Amino acid sequence: MAETLLLPLVRGVAGKAVGTLVQTVTRMCGLDDNRETLERHLQVIECKLVNAEERSHTNGYIKSWMVKLKAVVYKADDVLDDFEYEGLRRKVQIGDSTSRKMLGYVTRHSPLLFRFAMSRKLKGVLDQIRGLAEEMNRFSLEDSINREERQHTWRQTYSKLDESAEIYGRGDDKEGVVKLLLDQQDQRKVKVLPIFGMGGLGKTTLAKMVYNDQDVQEHFELKMWHCVSDNFDVTAIVRSIIELATNGRCDLPDNIELLQRKLDEVIGRKRFFLVLDDVWNEEKNMWEDGMKPILCSAGGPGSVIVVTCRSKQVASIMSTLEPYELAFLSEEDSWELFSNKAFSAGVEEQAELVTIGRRIVNKCGGLPLALKTMGGLLSLKQQVHEWKTIEETNIGDNEVMSMLKLSYKYLSSEMKQCFAFCALFPKDYEMPKDMLIQLWMANGFIQEEGTMDLTQKGEFIFRELLWRSFLQDMKVVVKHSILPDYFHSIAYKVIVCKMHDLMHDLARDVSNECATIEELIEHKALVKNIYHLQMSKVELEQNIGLLKGKTSLRTLLAPSTVHWDFNRLPHVSLRALYWQRSGIASFIVNAVNAKHLRTRTTTISRTHDDEPEKARTSVSSSMSSGADASKHWSVEQPSHTNNIYCGYTRWLWY
Repeated sequence: MAETLLLPLVRGVAGKAVGTLVQTVTRMCGLDDNRETLERHLQVIECKLVNAEERSHTNGYIKSWMVKLKAVVYKADDVLDDFEYEGLRRKVQIGDSTSRKMLGYVTRHSPLLFRFAMSRKLKGVLDQIRGLAEEMNRFSLEDSINREERQHTWRQTYSKLDESAEIYGRGDDKEGVVKLLLDQQDQRKVKVLPIFGMGGLGKTTLAKMVYNDQDVQEHFELKMWHCVSDNFDVTAIVRSIIELATNGRCDLPDNIELLQRKLDEVIGRKRFFLVLDDVWNEEKNMWEDGMKPILCSAGGPGSVIVVTCRSKQVASIMSTLEPYELAFLSEEDSWELFSNKAFSAGVEEQAELVTIGRRIVNKCGGLPLALKTMGGLLSLKQQVHEWKTIEETNIGDNEVMSMLKLSYKYLSSEMKQCFAFCALFPKDYEMPKDMLIQLWMANGFIQEEGTMDLTQKGEFIFRELLWRSFLQDMKVVVKHSILPDYFHSIAYKVIVCKMHDLMHDLARDVSNECATIEELIEHKALVKNIYHLQMSKVELEQNIGLLKGKTSLRTLLAPSTVHWDFNRLPHVSLRALYWQRSGIASFIVNAVNAKHLRTRTTTISRTHDDEPEKARTSVSSSMSSGADASKHWSVEQPSHTNNIYCGYTRWLWY
């Protein structure tokens, strides 16, 4: 089901082609006719893309055409960025007041060489666009952009985002689990209670209700929550539990004996309550011989571990108490949950809509995730015929995923692109809201609309995706950033969110642009057209060859465990670099290859004396005010926001 999601990209590049700076530089280079031709072709193509996307699901030729078009439009974006960059570079060098008069004459770089190189690049892109436009004409596509815009008006559809208000039919479940936990107070051994059931039932939601229950809060001396997901790493889990128990960092080496002693020390004889959320491990030995002896030897009488999992096999392996199987919602609870969403954004609860709605609720089969998603979708539809269209949509064998795909279908192009991009993050990853919005902006997924600037538009899309349950679990967390002196840190609050596992599966299904370094290793010949890459524990130095030829890479996420030479990466189109480096205050980058990166608030320290020591740039300008692409930058961490500035940049995080 992978989609090309071209409309926001083409619209953004077409808008960039009419930018003042681009026009100024292309005129000075004698290339403005080519720029205008590129602009016209993009505008014509833009008008056909909604119909092309619809038909691409059943027409392989159109699908192939759209894949080729996306690659060429990305190239056009790079070329236009080169013009913008050159214009800004010259403005800085010659001074803003006289820049127009001398733009083509005063520069350290040869204007003739620049004109020659850019003429070749622009002509190459234009020839490819022309060919694709001619190919498009053979498809007889409808001019459908106006229809798409009418479907997706930018209005607030959410009245509240308090997820606790969306819980229905789980009161008895909560009371039953709480009673089980409190009844273990005289048990000397740690008890393990699994809560299991299919994805989307609300296992994590129930565990949260229990965790936050007042009686539970008062009964247990120590309460901890760890999300396991598919990484059942005993060492990592024990380390995390130590950090949760101490509310601090654990700097011990990866030695399980040392970690076990530390765990026994910090928990002592306290009665603890631990939630291990989203466990997938079905290897009995990893639990019985690895994790269980460590966790169940700590704590005082009455300590309990709650495990949430989909698999009955996982539940049977880990349980010492009878596993709690979570049931589907009753018909009435299902209706309450659905109607709370569907009739909360100005849609009147008229009789005919209620009748249709109840039939849709029956299709959801009591699954909370499906009910919330469908309710969020229908909250945008006020007409009876719109509800009937959705009701009559064919649901496949996998009813849950089919419903999620149906809700996805009705997202705007920008929302689809922003949602699909989230496939880049691992399952259960806590995505910082601001970082996510900035990554969307850096990649050109969102465009200004009316009085909304980019940040406001990104905020709107973020909250819309939350309201429609494509994102969930929004909360505020406190993080710490180590200052450059390595001895002090600063605490700051961050809004984060997650994706449900099923939504993550959907995002991976609709996106073919995101990959992990592990996927590149496993499917070297199969992974093509990768624009967004996420690295995890694999040492990039050992696999640098995998990125050979991937000069179109636009997003690179790397954790602190990855050690690599930035200058060896073929990232000439890189838009966003997120480098999670804890406590590292500076590094050197080659601005020649990183000139397409952008950032917002920055501090820079030059290795040459003839340039300013500090510079600032905003999202609206998106460009450097002092970049010389032929030199290196020493970039220093300015504050806990970890925003870095490098050459002509978009978003560079570390």
